[in-house]
Amino acid sequence: MAEAPGVPYRTTGSTLLHPLSQLLGIPLDQVNFVACQLFALLAAFWFRIYLSPSNVSSVVRHVCATLFGIYFAVFCFGWYSIHIFVLVMMSYGIMNIASIPNIHSPLMIITQKITTLAFQVHDGIGRQPEDLTAEQNRLAVKIRPSLLEYLSYLLNFMSVIAGPCSNYKDYIAFIEGRHMHMKLLEVNWKQKGYDRLPDPSPTGAVIYKLCITFVSLLLFLTLTKTYPVTYIVDSQFINNTSFLSRLGYLYIVMQASKPKYYFAWTLADAVNNAAGYGFSGVDEQGNFHWDLLSNLNIWNIETATSFKIYIENWNIQTAAWLKRVCYDRAPWYPTALTFILSALWHGVYPGYYFTFVTGILMTLASRAIRNNYRHYFLSSKPLKMIYDIVTWFVTQLAVCYTVAPFVMLAIEPTIKLYKSMYFHMHILSLLLLLVLPIKPQDHIMRQLQNQVTPSSAKDKKE
Repeated sequence: MAEAPGVPYRTTGSTLLHPLSQLLGIPLDQVNFVACQLFALLAAFWFRIYLSPSNVSSVVRHVCATLFGIYFAVFCFGWYSIHIFVLVMMSYGIMNIASIPNIHSPLMIITQKITTLAFQVHDGIGRQPEDLTAEQNRLAVKIRPSLLEYLSYLLNFMSVIAGPCSNYKDYIAFIEGRHMHMKLLEVNWKQKGYDRLPDPSPTGAVIYKLCITFVSLLLFLTLTKTYPVTYIVDSQFINNTSFLSRLGYLYIVMQASKPKYYFAWTLADAVNNAAGYGFSGVDEQGNFHWDLLSNLNIWNIETATSFKIYIENWNIQTAAWLKRVCYDRAPWYPTALTFILSALWHGVYPGYYFTFVTGILMTLASRAIRNNYRHYFLSSKPLKMIYDIVTWFVTQLAVCYTVAPFVMLAIEPTIKLYKSMYFHMHILSLLLLLVLPIKPQDHIMRQLQNQVTPSSAKDKKE
């Protein structure tokens, strides 16, 4: 799980919303975040309608997106925003001074967008196309961005507060007005009876996502206060309840902590869509989709039958970033290294490290069970249904057990919780990994194949 966007810093920005903060009983930084995102939503509609690529140049769109983004950052974070701006400018200096083959390494300590762009510039200029995967080739940036393009990509108002991280080439195509056409050209519209490319409207997607944010906000304001996370480590609660009751309450508390993430990420997605960014293409029925930048799939999260499926649908853009900058490039132990990088990226709270180290065990154990037993349950629908029900139940409990330290943050409550749970998930995961055979990962097989392919090609040329 990733921290709710917009709340990692204690705000020093506007105090105009302080009375509203007191009325709702919500910290001022979170109220400022919501107000800023709602204003960004309105600005996004204005940006799409009045600053469309057909009305103004790319330079104007870049400048406006950047200036709004800078203002939002200052509004939410006050003087803390200087930290963001200094890192952005330092990274641009490194990108233009450092040697291209090594440009990605010193930027790993910066944020997702900077590292994403750094690796894509590295792939586009510092590596040969035949050494890249198909996705790396597609996203490779072959020309260094100008300062304006760079600042617009990093500081644009649609994503400066809550993200999500997007690919540089997609963002530039959006600013230049090529974003939708790139996706639509993948479909042969003449065969479907269209004389020209349609102009998809994001209005329906925005309204749908705003409905989700409204429901999520209501759930957050009610459930979080009704089921506080501190109760699961209360000594009286632990001493007077059974293990199964504690496990059940842990599930309820973790469910109650989700709506704030659903709210923040869905609202951020709606802001980008309102600006005309996030179109992902057309399905076989001809329906337009606006989920290029979506950060979660609530249905797939709540019905996940494996740890892998859950992770793939939670904080999707961060998972994609971790895959592109770490998992796909790690020479060994890609799963463990990716989880460790995720912990480092989140910050210094001990709870993050408890969660992501536990996540390594859960992912590997889940993979071992799936690889060794799932095929036995595919012969009939009843067996498959039993498998899905059991794995859903175990997955949901395993996720709650894993992410609880992320919510509690500190060491003492984390240890107290896991002791009350007898470390049962840790023990079961370790036993499964010791007993079950581990099959080679597809990642390792692809890596070996990539190492062989260039040599073979070279031999053929010679």
